[in-house]
Parts: sequence; C-alpha cells; structure tokens
Amino acid sequence: MQFIRKAFLFCFVLIFIVNILVPKGALCITIQEEEEMSREVMKVIMKHYELINDPLIVNYINQMGQKIVSALPPQPFNYHFYVIKNDEYNAFATPAGHVFINSGLLEAMENEEELAGILSHEIAHVVCRHISQKIERAEKIGIATLAGVAAGILLGVGGSMAAANALTIGSTAAGQSLELSYSREDEFQADQIGLVCLTKAGYHGEGLLSMLKKLWSRRWFGPAQIPTYLSTHPATEERMANIDTWLEQNKKTEAQIDNYNFSKVHVRLVAVYGDESFALRKFEEEVKNHPEDPLAHYGYGLILARTGARKNAIGHLKTALKKNALDPYMLKDLGQIYFLDGQYREALNVLKSAARVSSNDPEIFFYLGRTQMELGRLHEAAVTFEKLIAKKYNNPQVFYSLGETYYKKGRLDDYHYYLGLFYKEKNDFKNASFHLKRALENMSDPDKREKIEKMLKQISGKNRSS
Repeated sequence: MQFIRKAFLFCFVLIFIVNILVPKGALCITIQEEEEMSREVMKVIMKHYELINDPLIVNYINQMGQKIVSALPPQPFNYHFYVIKNDEYNAFATPAGHVFINSGLLEAMENEEELAGILSHEIAHVVCRHISQKIERAEKIGIATLAGVAAGILLGVGGSMAAANALTIGSTAAGQSLELSYSREDEFQADQIGLVCLTKAGYHGEGLLSMLKKLWSRRWFGPAQIPTYLSTHPATEERMANIDTWLEQNKKTEAQIDNYNFSKVHVRLVAVYGDESFALRKFEEEVKNHPEDPLAHYGYGLILARTGARKNAIGHLKTALKKNALDPYMLKDLGQIYFLDGQYREALNVLKSAARVSSNDPEIFFYLGRTQMELGRLHEAAVTFEKLIAKKYNNPQVFYSLGETYYKKGRLDDYHYYLGLFYKEKNDFKNASFHLKRALENMSDPDKREKIEKMLKQISGKNRSS
C-alpha cells in the first residue's frame, strides 16, 4: 500500500508540474496532428541521415528509454529510440515520442547514468510537447514545411549547417526557424521533469550534469568544435547550476547500476561504427593493459575483423567468450566472422549455439541461412530464410539469399519471385518488373500469383507517375 501511495503521489506531482509549467496554448495541437507532424519529420531525418540498426545497440537504447518512460504516467503515444550514425554531439526528440541520439554523443559517454540523463531530458521535451506548442503558433504553414523546419532546428547548426539549411524549406519556413527552437524555459522544464523521471527509474541524476559539463567544456576548442547539442539546448551554464542545486536538495543513496551492458554496447559502437584507426589503437592498448578483460578482446576482435584480419579476430572473440560462453551477440559475431572467412562448418556450429541462446535476433538466422546454403543444405536454408521473412526481417538481402537458394534447388519460379521482391525493396523497379513477370510465367501458387499481379500493377503505376 505504501508503494501504491508513493506511485500515485509521483503521478499526481508529475501531472501537476506539466500542467503548471507548460503554457496554456501548448495543448492546442491534437495528438493526431502531432503524430502526422512526427511522420513528416521522420521522413526528412531518414532522407538526410543514416540510422544504426545494430540489434545490440538498438535493443539496449530502447530498453533504456522504455525504462525511463515507465516512470511517467500513461502517455498518448508510444516512444521509439534511435541512434544516428553521426560524429557530432547531439540528441533530440521529435513530436509524438521519437527520440534520437547521435553515435558521437553516445561514444563520448562513460556510463549508463550519462545515457539515462540525456534520454530523460529528451523524453521530457516530448512530455511537455515543446515543439508541438510552437507549431501551433505557426499553424498557417503546412505540416510538411514545418517538418523541414523542425528537423533543421533539432538537427542543429554547427557542423550540420548545410543539412540544417537544406531542411529549412523556403523563405517562409526560414522565417519560422527561431520560433521553433527550444527556449531557456523549455530547457529548465525538461530538466526538472527529466530529473524526477530519472530518480523514479532508479538513477540518481548525476549523469545529466556530468554530460552537460563535458559538452560545455568543448566550447573552448573553437567555434567548429562547439557541440551541436549546445546550439539546440541553450542556457547550459544556468542549467548546470540548477541541476546541481536540485541534486543537493534531493540527495539519495548511490544507485546500484550494472554498467556491463552499457560497456558492451559502447565497445561495439566504437569498434564497428567509430573511426577505424582510432578503434584499432584503442583496443590494441586495452588488450595490452587489461588482458583479462573480455570486452577488451571483444572490441579488438571486432575491429580486427573490420580491417580484414579475420583469423586474429577469431582468436580474440574466442578469448572474450571464455567468460561469456552464452553471450548470443558475441556468438553471432564469431559465427559471422567464420562465415566471412569461409570456415562454414565452424560458422554453422557457432550460429546454431547462438540461435539456441537467442531465438529473437534475426541476424543470427540470416547468417545461419547463408551458411546452410554454402554447405549445400538447401532445404534447411530455405526454411531458415522463409521464417525470417515471415517475421518481417527488415533486410532486403534475405529475399536475394532465398532466391539464390531456390535457384540452386532448380525452382526458377520462386527464384524470380524472391529476386523480384528484392529489387522492389531496393526501388529498382525495372529489374523488379523483369523478375516478377518471369515468376508469373511458371508460378503455380495462387497466393503468390495474386501478389505478383498486384505488385506489377503498383510498379506500372509508379513508372507512369515518374
């Protein structure tokens, strides 16, 4: 009962804070309009930036984000979390709960507390509907135009000046830019609500302050090095002073945070997506200074594989697995390296082990299917790929691999069918049309025939309109 009373009190206080702090005009945009706006902003972001879709990184970031969101009262929309492959220090949230963090900012973090601090602040911007309330004041401008402006502001200026300018569509939109940027008051509101959510989620809030100090310290490196985050999140000095005061007034016992998962994600981010020469030096040094650390060997193995030194990479992955024998991500990486090195039987054994530990990672089964195909186990490969497609694995290459499998089995109708799907997903409609027409000539499956005919009509319509 005491827990229920505390939870109720927290929800009441949070709702009270939002109602008091958010200006009265903020809720004029409906949830449906906010979601429409969010879809348009997402289109702009996806057009200009590359997302990291690595399961280890994406799953961890989403688990972290959802942990913080769970500390909120019920929300009108679902929250989603993404990592942008970009070296600049930035994080932002669109209307309707899409939260982004740049890989450069994530790489600069040292622990889970710092990540939680940044995520909670961005979540709080969504809770307060800061962008939405500004959009309401510019309601005479179209949603698509506003999406370009909002994306330009959220992505910031600094090193992204060209992209931000490209996203600020038209002279009318450019005139609205300042009205859509975060104000000092917005930042203070987001900090207050973010800190409440952090403590409710089991963190102590120090991470937000330490990250702001890191970001603020970089301003001395010159204008070109000022983090984008500082241009989109103003009044940093005042924010740090306020957060420091809040932390003093709300002291709590040290949160018991296990940083292993953060460290593993950080290692993979640096080794696979960071600067290659830096990563090679870093993990070579880590292995030399900490030969007993499995994550040092994991990172060194990943960067060695990236540079093509696969045999050495295999040795370090095996060393990492001695203390983490059932880690599905490490097993998957070892299996993938074996596959790329042409050691298919070793790859098969390792990937089967990974699949037994984690049946939800599609990449395990993608490489398992490719390994089965290379070993001539065509029926098993086809079953593996078909299951992946049924689970809606978001990788067009699975269609190509399944098509190859059916070609080797002599089933040319399915070969052309899946290659047609592959090219359609790649927006190569000329090749898609060729293969789908060839598939239709000999396809006996009535469901597939119907799907092919619909796709050919769609492709024909696209060709007429282009």
